[in-house]
Amino acid sequence: MLSSRTTAVVLLIAGLVFGFFHAASAQELKDTVFESARQAWDQAREARAALLAPRNYGIGLDAYRDAEERFARGGNLNRVREDLDKAESAFQQSLDAATVASLTLKSLIKVRDDTEKAEAPRLAGKLWRAAEETFDDAARELERGDIKAAERRAAQAELIYRDAELSAIKSLYLNETRSLLAQAEQFKVDKYAPKTLEKAQKLMLQAESALTENRYDTDMPRSSAKQANYEIKHAIYLSRYIQEARENKASREEIILDWETPLQRIAAAADQLAKLDEGYAQTTEELITYIETLRATQQRLEQDVEDRNRQIADLEDEIRELDEKLGGVSEERVLLVQRLEAQARLREQLRQVERMFSRNEAQVFRESEAVIVRMVGLNFASGQSSVRGNEALLLKVQSAIQIFPRSTLIIEGHTDSYGSDATNQALSEKRASAVRQYLIDAMRMSPRSISSIGYGETQPVANNETPEGRAKNRRIDIRITPSS
Repeated sequence: MLSSRTTAVVLLIAGLVFGFFHAASAQELKDTVFESARQAWDQAREARAALLAPRNYGIGLDAYRDAEERFARGGNLNRVREDLDKAESAFQQSLDAATVASLTLKSLIKVRDDTEKAEAPRLAGKLWRAAEETFDDAARELERGDIKAAERRAAQAELIYRDAELSAIKSLYLNETRSLLAQAEQFKVDKYAPKTLEKAQKLMLQAESALTENRYDTDMPRSSAKQANYEIKHAIYLSRYIQEARENKASREEIILDWETPLQRIAAAADQLAKLDEGYAQTTEELITYIETLRATQQRLEQDVEDRNRQIADLEDEIRELDEKLGGVSEERVLLVQRLEAQARLREQLRQVERMFSRNEAQVFRESEAVIVRMVGLNFASGQSSVRGNEALLLKVQSAIQIFPRSTLIIEGHTDSYGSDATNQALSEKRASAVRQYLIDAMRMSPRSISSIGYGETQPVANNETPEGRAKNRRIDIRITPSS
């Protein structure tokens, strides 16, 4: 006979096995009984019925949960099926209502989605909740069949969503600025660096105003907010520096000498003497000229290296071909010499064009076989495409073009990132077209040999975050392709 302890263990194991199979059997039964209602629930969820048909969806959800609770308690299976039938019917009604709402409230749904993408639930919670409540009211009115009431509530909800979206976008770009302004108060910036603080405040207002005018064109507001943050930090630094100087009783002379030290170090690194006996202006200009000369030299050297590498690769290919041939070698060598001479002639022409312009007028460089004349001194009034006032510079352009007879020209227009993409694209095209027409009229060129194209803001050559960088990006490039 089994001991009492062994018997207990056997009974326990038997109970566990029975419980396992019972649970598995119960789950299979539930899957079968609940399947139709669950499918209806899934379809309602996919149709966003919780949002678009909240009344019927809520009825269906309550009935489904009642069925789950009743089944879990081991209640009457017929009552469970009654709950599920009610749930399935309500989910189907919510699906139908959601389909109607997706058309009737189409505009409102898009506005809501845009607002959600702008992180309004996190950044403008109060407005978002108010908009959601109004949306819910509109959806319920529509479920009841009152279309006019639904449309009124939808219009109200759309306005609130728009406010929430704008508030969220402003928070996204300006919260850091507002936080920094609060910090600035602690350092008494309004007393010690008021001008820098005022500049930061104007930039923040400029960003806020731009977002209010067009919340979707964020390039300029983002740049203004970033610059405002910099100016506030700058103001805090100045305020702390001034206060420390006062505490240490530093004289004005000591302060000026302290600020001259970095300029002296930069000049020394450039192997130049910082002449500060008449202020910093002369040394500053000398250093700027030195840096820009280095950059131009580097660009020219890089182009020369590229040319040499390309020539070497071409020569290696042709030498291999010549080694494989016995006849016609002399003719191909003549062609090879002619090509090298043409490349040398192009380099000399490029140097001639470079000497025509000052660094404030144009930059001249190579791109493959084309010569690019970047008209940094060609100025347009804001939003305008007239070339008036640029005649002297364009006269030099004509002389540069004449160095490359029988060449083809492409006038390329570019803008900075401020403004909408479409506006910038149109403006770049108008400016390029204006320069093209001027050259055709002035030089009596064939329209077939000169074309124009606008690239808008898509091809920046400098940082759009700074005024200097944006000025460089607002440019006309003249691409000259000499005849082969």
